Parts: sequence; structure tokens; C-alpha cells
Amino acid sequence: MTSPEDAAVYLVCLGDGAALIDAGCGYRNDRLVQNISQCLPASARVEYLFLTHCHYDHVGGAEAVQRHYGCKIVAHELDAVYLETGNSEITAALWYGETMIPFTVDCKIIGPKQTFQVGSGEIRALHCPGHSPGSVMYVIESEGKKVLFGQDIHGPLNLSLLSNQEDYIRSLERLMNLEADILCEGHFGIYHGKERVRKFINSFM
Repeated sequence: MTSPEDAAVYLVCLGDGAALIDAGCGYRNDRLVQNISQCLPASARVEYLFLTHCHYDHVGGAEAVQRHYGCKIVAHELDAVYLETGNSEITAALWYGETMIPFTVDCKIIGPKQTFQVGSGEIRALHCPGHSPGSVMYVIESEGKKVLFGQDIHGPLNLSLLSNQEDYIRSLERLMNLEADILCEGHFGIYHGKERVRKFINSFM
């Protein structure tokens, strides 16, 4: 546990390479680093911070994470623009009584998908708009299982966040078709088993 405002932050280790999925609000970055240090192998280096979308509870701590680990920040180009211009409304920073401080996105995902080499494995980024214009889900293969990092599958949809219901439904259908074995969600925890994952995603259709 870091700060109650934070969305989940996931650590992915693939051999001697590692990546983080999202960074929380940044209110307790010291505790986040402490939690990571308890799990990160001594030989592994955090190479990337993969942002699922531009909302403050997922990105507010991005710069602090980058300063600590020297990692590259990744986001889809359609959401990166609001991070790099510091748009406090579309990033939902105003929902937390905060101002979005602009920061640079090092790697911008362009188009529907992109693959990143991390250590001895790969992380696939899939553009899944709806909750935000540039929402991204990440997929890895681990021990024969397909793991989906789908942070805000549940939404919500809000006009001030540029949410789009038609895009959202199409993205949910795409995620259902992945048939992931494990879902790591941003606010509702981890779901094991294809049927439980499908049931969770389907509940928002």
C-alpha cells in the first residue's frame, strides 16, 4: 500500500530487465520505492515506466519514478499530449485538487500496437481507447500464461476526460478476444483464470 489515492502499480521482471506499469499519484513515492525494492531482484534494472493512460492517479508520480530509476516513460501519443502540456482537466488532476505538472514522454506509442523488449522478454502495448483517447493495455507471456495489465477496464466514462463510449465497447470486445489467463486491474485487484477474466470484462459491456 502506498497512498489511498493511487491506482495499482505493477512491477514486471523479465530476466535482468524490469518495468513498472503506472506510477500512482506520487504522494508516497518513498513507500512505492520501498515496496519495489522488496521485490526487485538485485540483478534487474527498471528500464521502462509504462503508463496505461493520462489520469492523475496513474501518472502523478511518473517523474519521481523516472528520477529514481532512470527509466524511460512510455505512453500513447494520444494521451502524451495532455501530459506534456500539463492539462489538469483531461488528466483528472483537478479531481484530486492538483495541477498537472508537464513532463516529457520518452517513447510515444503510435497506432494500435507496439512491442517493447524488456530484459529477456517482451511487453506488448495495445491501444484500447474509450476511458481516455490514448488508453493502453499491456500484455506479457509468463510461465505459459497470458497476463493482461488492464488498469481501468471499468472506466468510468466522463466527457471532461474525453471518454468515448463506442471506442470503450470496441476496446472491451478486443480485450475479451485476448483470452487472458490473468488480469491485473488498476482498482479491483488481480483475476486468475480465463473465465473470471472474461466475466469481469463482460460486466462492463
